[in-house]
Amino acid sequence: MNIIGHKKIFLTFSLILVVISLVCIVMFGFKPAIDFTGGTLWQIKIGDPTVSDSALQNAFVSFGAKDPIIYKDLTSDSFMVKLQNVSEADHQSYLKSLEQKFSQVQELKFESIGPTIGSQLKSRAIWAIILVLIGISLYIAFAFRKASYPVQSWKYGIATLIALTHDVVIPSGVIAAMGHFAGVEMDTNFVVALLVIMGFSVHDTIVVFDRIRENLLTRKGSRGFDEIVNDSVVQTIARSINTSLTLILVLTAMLIFGAPTLKLFVLIMLIGVIFGTYSSIFIASPILTIWHKFGKNK
Repeated sequence: MNIIGHKKIFLTFSLILVVISLVCIVMFGFKPAIDFTGGTLWQIKIGDPTVSDSALQNAFVSFGAKDPIIYKDLTSDSFMVKLQNVSEADHQSYLKSLEQKFSQVQELKFESIGPTIGSQLKSRAIWAIILVLIGISLYIAFAFRKASYPVQSWKYGIATLIALTHDVVIPSGVIAAMGHFAGVEMDTNFVVALLVIMGFSVHDTIVVFDRIRENLLTRKGSRGFDEIVNDSVVQTIARSINTSLTLILVLTAMLIFGAPTLKLFVLIMLIGVIFGTYSSIFIASPILTIWHKFGKNK
């Protein structure tokens, strides 16, 4: 299996996906949830089982609420209502109107987030992702300091950073497109999912790089760098795919049968795991060989 020999195909495929994702992000942007913009999340349970999402949404509109977003939480048989910032007076007024219109209205949760807190969460989320990317790259460069020939250890860190950026940009592009066409909102679960994806992806990448390091020490001088890298990838590819496949099966089951509130989180995780596995095999290692060839020619 000559993966490194066909690296141009794999890298071109990834480059196309990254460009499409960036275009979606730039053109559509993200549709932030109340976590970042501020607003109210209200969970209510209604005794009448015939009440639908649309009926409840029409009721809130008639009460004077602006742009209510409502979906049913099947796990608790209740409704999740997202509203713009609601004062306590409006909260009590809406609750009283609901009790008059529907039977047995039970309030399970009422949370309100101010716009200032939402702005702080947004800023911290961005910094969290940036710092994690930098931290992982520095750690990889330090961990592989003894494998500095024929490629310097810091280049392992940069290759990992490129692969992780690839793994973050593609799910972000999907969410931007879904936000534009399907109204999907980006909340803090999206940020958590990205951080988990980076952790999973870098774990896979380290396994491949560690095998490259071992083979460089045992086969130094006997084979070319490209051949050693290709052998290392082939030796670890079955482990990477099998490990990822077990997680993909679990995430698929959660996406189909899980709670609606977790579907976005699970979807991002699923996309990230698939492309994280792909980048560990077909992106990070080929980048090392390209860098080695460039440095050699220079």
